[in-house]
Amino acid sequence: MKPDYTPEDELLFLALGGSGEIGMNVNLYGCQGKWLMVDLGMSFGAQEYPGTELMFADPAFIEDRADDLLGIVLTHAHEDHIGAIPYFAADLGVPLYATPFTAELILRKLEEAGNADQIEMTIIDDTEPFDLGPFSIRYVPLAHSIAEGNALLIETPHGRIFHTGDWKLDEEPIIGEPATEEELCAIGDEGVLALVCDSTNVFNPSASGSEGAVYQGLLEEIRKHKGKRVVVTTFASNVARLQTLAEVAEETGRKLCVAGRSLDRIIEVAQANGYLTHIAPPVDFDTAMRLDRGEVLIVATGGQGEPRAALARIAEGNHPLELVEGDVILFSSRVIPGNDLAIGAIQNRLAERGIVMVTDRQSHIHVSGHPGRPELEALYSWIRPEILVPVHGEIRHMKEQCRLGKSRGIPQAVFQKNGDIVRLAPGKPGKLAEVGAGRLVLDGEIIVPADGEAITMRRRMARDGLLIVVLERGGGVQIEGIGLPLDEDYPAFVAEAVEDVKKTLSALRGAAARDRETIMEAARLAARRAAQRWSGKKPQTRVILPLEPAQGAEGRRK
Repeated sequence: MKPDYTPEDELLFLALGGSGEIGMNVNLYGCQGKWLMVDLGMSFGAQEYPGTELMFADPAFIEDRADDLLGIVLTHAHEDHIGAIPYFAADLGVPLYATPFTAELILRKLEEAGNADQIEMTIIDDTEPFDLGPFSIRYVPLAHSIAEGNALLIETPHGRIFHTGDWKLDEEPIIGEPATEEELCAIGDEGVLALVCDSTNVFNPSASGSEGAVYQGLLEEIRKHKGKRVVVTTFASNVARLQTLAEVAEETGRKLCVAGRSLDRIIEVAQANGYLTHIAPPVDFDTAMRLDRGEVLIVATGGQGEPRAALARIAEGNHPLELVEGDVILFSSRVIPGNDLAIGAIQNRLAERGIVMVTDRQSHIHVSGHPGRPELEALYSWIRPEILVPVHGEIRHMKEQCRLGKSRGIPQAVFQKNGDIVRLAPGKPGKLAEVGAGRLVLDGEIIVPADGEAITMRRRMARDGLLIVVLERGGGVQIEGIGLPLDEDYPAFVAEAVEDVKKTLSALRGAAARDRETIMEAARLAARRAAQRWSGKKPQTRVILPLEPAQGAEGRRK
């Protein structure tokens, strides 16, 4: 590797996102002066970045080397693997490669963003390899909780990489035909240098389970609630689950009703690509409400607590689909870490109204799309890599997968996190360097650094409040406190703070008494000390000092 991190005659791996966190997957492979990107995902806004909607891995490293980037290969269509494409792909200026279902969902996102004509999309509709510089890539179908989940088999001059993407083992996947044990063993027989592998469920001692088994679980659960209106909330992208629910609705004599624009979009794209072609057309909201309560099965978005999704609106009673006491909601999805509070808030509103809720802890109505320990161990035995590189997990997940892989006979396991450049070959694998791998957030309509001034200031204001000090001509002082926990003490605090500021300013002498910056800083500190004395908080404090009349006139003349 050259000092500017250009890969030489070697094979490098660099995660910009998804290693050390679940979400924002962005992975790079480097060889012979070129880079290949696998996935370009995002995450949804987190509490530590108040007011933001989306989070992204900062692509600055590869943006600076865009001339050496050959393309972006997408493993599947979940947002944590494709969600950042509308925001960054045009600037990177390279083709995208995806299977048909994934490609159409991406193209729709690009059309919504208004930049579809700026990005080249190459659709890979078979499992034949395609070449990008020193890399030859082949899609390997694996089961996951979305149509067309894929691993990538990447051939390089230094050996083959099996990049799993998100996956599980499923003997009855409902949708798609994942690679068989025999096919995966054949890949292992030909030799695999590195297995770059999903770590999400490494602590799960059991296999994830089959989508086919969920059919039976949902069927039995819905049969328990005859005469009741039943809502099932699940991930919109889980095409197999939608197929399952359509079949369960038919089996139980119910009409299917779909609530959520993302569900409408997924169904439309799935049917355009040969999935969900034999399900009965869903009924509209008005028809659903006219049916007897036991004759409708509603599928709704919002199981992760999203405030604008259908389930939240149903819980608040402002959605065309209405529930009453005794009706039932099945949560056919897992809780994504960080969404617990939002989900709990919705469930509490529903419980208060007497609505019955069933989760996967009470009934077998969901299975994960990620591998538990038995599945990881099976894949190790089939692929038999020389090196294991855990990705797609928090630090604890990836460290545990390193331990698991080595305990199951993989000779070498490399722990890495976002920003670590790892040499896989030649020689002993290991970390060579560390580069910037920060976070960006979508704040309104602007993408800004997650640790930038705007977000940092907003976080501080959320914690400690805001204090505004206005220094008037003639020596008057006005103070406004926002978010201070003073209540009935507030007037007394303001009066004392005003006096503190006046005393502080009156003590200034000579040049200090005429210097704007000195005056403003003295006022700021005096007011802030008063706030801390009264409230225990250190609010963000801003001082406004009007320009003198002559200065204002001069400013206008300029």
